Amino acid sequence: MDKPRNTVLIILAFFSIYVIWGSTYLLNKIAVTELPPFMLASVRFITAGLLIFVIAKFLGMKLYVTKKQLLNCTIAGFLFLSFGNGVVVWALKYVDSGFAALLISAQPLVILLLLRFINGKKIELMSYVGVVLGIIGVYLLVSQKQLITNDDTAIGMIMIFVCMLSWSYGSLFVSKSDLPSNFFINTGYQMITGGLMLLLGSLVFGEVWILPAQWSGRVIFSMVGLVLFGSIVAFTSFNYLLKVVSPEKVATSTYVNPIIAMVLGFYLLDEQITLQSISAAVVLLSGVYFINTKKQLILFSRFSKKYKN
Repeated sequence: MDKPRNTVLIILAFFSIYVIWGSTYLLNKIAVTELPPFMLASVRFITAGLLIFVIAKFLGMKLYVTKKQLLNCTIAGFLFLSFGNGVVVWALKYVDSGFAALLISAQPLVILLLLRFINGKKIELMSYVGVVLGIIGVYLLVSQKQLITNDDTAIGMIMIFVCMLSWSYGSLFVSKSDLPSNFFINTGYQMITGGLMLLLGSLVFGEVWILPAQWSGRVIFSMVGLVLFGSIVAFTSFNYLLKVVSPEKVATSTYVNPIIAMVLGFYLLDEQITLQSISAAVVLLSGVYFINTKKQLILFSRFSKKYKN
């Protein structure tokens, strides 16, 4: 009886990291058309963090962390969520969701380069091939003049690149930092602290908050999806899969997420999918494949996707 049940859980978990994570770009794109970006991200992560604490308390988990762990959670929350995610949500006001997802899929390339320049890690031959393909793919993607409709679009692309640096450095930071050993509690503190910093950023930038009673039905649907599924279910599924299947299988979400985002954006938001975008996707994701060599899979699969969406 156990085997079929475990098989079903594994299938559902893969569905979660493939489809749910891929759909978060669409959900953010829908919500940010009506809500200020930093407010949107703040509400999402604070709500998700509080729900995680409620669930953890119900399951008898201890919420205590040391001052050092809390500080490290705050730093990680800023790198992953406050800046890394909040600014991407802002950028989605000016770029297509599928385009953003495909561009962000180059993150393993950025992590690899940071490992080389910051930690002095040797790059394997196949990874060099991946870096070259990744750079070519990114160039093909961002050089499409028909997608750059105004100056804000170009700024949005640049900010997504900066966010990738934040995520990538955050990945290296958490791999060496003293953080709560319970990943669920760790995530809760990062979401709360990251959400509070987004709240502060929203106030500093003078965003006008819109009460939930004024949200449209599609924004409410998007926010529920982002909180419950994008922030809690998908992340839990990700950690479950790391325990029951090989890391290289978990890492396949790197290739699937942008495709899901592009298809959903095309069908539901009438976003463009150009021949050059398709070519860029093939080249870029091939580069990511070469970068995800067996020696680097554990680092990439554990950290590069942890708080991406």
